[in-house]
Amino acid sequence: MAIPILRAAMISHFQFQPLIHSISAIDETAKRRKRVVFSSSSSELNPVIRSEMSFCVGTCLIPHPKKVNTGGEDAFFVSNYNGGVIAVADGVSGWAEEDVDPSLFPRELLANASNFVGDEEVNYDPRILLRKAHAATSSTGSATVIIAMLEKNGTLKIANVGDCGLKVIRNGHVIFSTSPQEHYFDCPFQLSSERVGQTYLDAAVSNVELIEGDTIVMGSDGLFDNVFDHEIIPTIVRYKDVAEAAKALANLASSHAMDSNFDSPYSLEARSRGFEPPLWKKILGMKLTGGKLDDITVLVGQVVSS
Repeated sequence: MAIPILRAAMISHFQFQPLIHSISAIDETAKRRKRVVFSSSSSELNPVIRSEMSFCVGTCLIPHPKKVNTGGEDAFFVSNYNGGVIAVADGVSGWAEEDVDPSLFPRELLANASNFVGDEEVNYDPRILLRKAHAATSSTGSATVIIAMLEKNGTLKIANVGDCGLKVIRNGHVIFSTSPQEHYFDCPFQLSSERVGQTYLDAAVSNVELIEGDTIVMGSDGLFDNVFDHEIIPTIVRYKDVAEAAKALANLASSHAMDSNFDSPYSLEARSRGFEPPLWKKILGMKLTGGKLDDITVLVGQVVSS
């Protein structure tokens, strides 16, 4: 993410494989556990089986073309705790100008978050999880971050700082979408090692009630700056396998990012904020267009019940 610092290589696509970017995986046997609730009548107890919700998650990360050798500056993790936990963090590349590796902060931040997922104080609150993970992070740097935690009853709890995003798709329609937080165009809110910056208190918090069959799309701004909602929906519908869906979305975002003629969500937003094309384009009567080269991280989650 080439954005200002606030002051006072690979392509990986997989399902439930632990890497640097993915901390843990969903346990298929755990998804099949059932909770039995008893309701009493006048003469007997009748067992009622209630379904438990969980995620089936596929992931894909495509680094910025110039950062393939280092793996980029995005990070993510997937956990099987409760109904499932997913998170994405996007490191601020401006730190490279000060000889700081921008990937260290987001990776440590999410490694800490993964360690605190089951913490009693967190109590399945993503904002408290952000607080504890941020406090435990010692690396210099900053990052935008989003965490979503699924309760087994179907409640998805989301905490978001910056411009990573999440969308819930149901029956071919986006029924929920997070909104980016920013100081100004291309300068989102960010958790930082510096005193000047955002904290967990600045996180936008949302709760969404999910049902079986819902699809969650989470990603860094490298996805949402380059792919429209009307492209996301048909892309994921084409694939039954969430890993393939994540890979397809990441590849689409990468293709758009490298297309200087594509009228991307990023270029549309830039024009709406008053940004103009280079002089030579203006002389030719051309408008500001093009995708945005960036690290691209995509997590696609299918809500299943057991």
